Parts: sequence; C-alpha cells; structure tokens
Amino acid sequence: MSAETPAAAPGQFTHRRQQFRAWRGDRPFWAGLYVLLSGLPIIYFPYFHLQVGHLTLAMATTAGAGSLIIGVLLIVLGISLWFQKHIRTFAGVAAILLALVSLPVSNFGGFIMGFLLALVGGAMAVSWAPGGTPQPEPPAKAAPGEGDAPATAPLPHQAADGAYEANDLSGTSPANGANGRHSAG
Repeated sequence: MSAETPAAAPGQFTHRRQQFRAWRGDRPFWAGLYVLLSGLPIIYFPYFHLQVGHLTLAMATTAGAGSLIIGVLLIVLGISLWFQKHIRTFAGVAAILLALVSLPVSNFGGFIMGFLLALVGGAMAVSWAPGGTPQPEPPAKAAPGEGDAPATAPLPHQAADGAYEANDLSGTSPANGANGRHSAG
C-alpha cells in the first residue's frame, strides 16, 4: 500500500457493526446481557456432575426445579430487556427479586456468580433511561462590534410605539382591598 491508495469503501461488516451499535444504544443492552448470563449458572450448577477419576460428584439438589424456573425466568427477562425496552423497570426489579430468591433455592445463586450478575443487571435495568434526541445547536452569535447592529426590542414597560405604559401600583394595598386578594368573593 502506498499513500496514494484510496481508502476502501465501508463494507458489509462495517455497516452491520454500525447498525448493531445504533440498536444497542437505544436499549439497556448491557443490563439485558448481565441478566441473561445470570440465568446460566443458576440453571447449570444444580444439574452439574463432576467427574474425578471414577468418582462422580453430583451437585443435584432438591430444588433443581426451582433453579430451572429461576434461570429460565432470568434468561427471558434478559431477552425482554433487549427487545422491549419499555418494561425495563419491571424486568430490573424482577431480576433483583429472582436473584435474592436464588440464594436459598439454587446453590447460593449459582455459587454467587448468577446472583451477582442478576443483581448488577437488574440495577442497571432499573437505572437506565433512554437518551434524548440531540437538539440542533443555535448558530454562533457574532462577537460585539461584528456584524449588523442588534435589533432593538421594546423594554418591558414600553409599548411598541415608544410610549411608556402606566404601571402605577400606589393605589393597591391590603387596606383598600385593591390587590386582588379579596376580589374572589
């Protein structure tokens, strides 16, 4: 390559990556990812069998069904955060509550990994707020002494023709009831 080689036009990969970045920026993506990932250790560890030589160590507990339900619910909440961003508060609170329930039900919340991921993801979902649309910036003002003379606007107590309006408030006092305080009846 040389300095005269023209830059390549953005390809399909770059275009898709920019589309994904725009999609990801409009929703609580990372919160959904953490909540989704929190369901995996909560589901996996109660059904885990560890092989040590010829010895099989089963991690199955009596709450295997509860772990499966909690894990599936967390995965569904994570996917819902991606595709239905308006339920972010509900999904975040539900993920936090499921994380707390997973502590006694499923091997200390998937050996604390699933618990922490659900807790952090739920907190991120609750605290996420959609970004505002960028407002166009007003044109830069000319520095003093540059450009045209500023338009003269009438003063607050001055009519458009230049005559001053009467703004005499000397007759209003609470003693004579002219301040509007007792005018309602």
